[in-house]
Amino acid sequence: MKPVPHATSLRRAPVQRRSAERLTRILDACAELLDEVGYDELSTRTVALRAGVPIGSVYRFFGNKRQMADALAQRNLERYTERVVERLKESRAGDWRAAMDAVLDEYLAMKRTAPGFSRVDFGNQIPVGSRQTEPNTRVADRLIGLLSAFLDRSPDESLHRVFLVAVESADSLVQLAFRLDPQGDEAIIAETRELLRAYLARVLDRTA
Repeated sequence: MKPVPHATSLRRAPVQRRSAERLTRILDACAELLDEVGYDELSTRTVALRAGVPIGSVYRFFGNKRQMADALAQRNLERYTERVVERLKESRAGDWRAAMDAVLDEYLAMKRTAPGFSRVDFGNQIPVGSRQTEPNTRVADRLIGLLSAFLDRSPDESLHRVFLVAVESADSLVQLAFRLDPQGDEAIIAETRELLRAYLARVLDRTA
């Protein structure tokens, strides 16, 4: 079964397999409709119809479409994390350039292929809540958790700051690439990769 969002993003966490499968159908329908009609035209009722569930099933998990889209964003982050982890298994421990390529490449792959991702990704395309839950902070924190051991680096405040700057910079440039070309302007993506390598080398090429 595909992973579902962490319980804190839901009004009620699924306990039984049937309930988890229903939640997955709701989020899959949400993703499809985001691609078709966009966030402004999305509604809990249309999601329920597309998922083939009663509207009460949607409200069992979500109070409104904002919560539903945020849960989809969290699921996207879980799936993205899994993809990066799989890529890292092919890389030599400590090779930060390979890790950076995995982080960028898997994001681009999801941007191009995952339903609803271009509208929501990790929450950047929808209204956000408190500063602590900003999407790029979520991503930077997750990458620190994934990569600090791989890179043999202490996940201290300095590394958190470096990763947040890298994520914010890459996010802005990738959004530019996809504004210029629906599949991502390759020249802008290449420049993004070079920028990240130059910035991260300043910190990650130092001896531990």
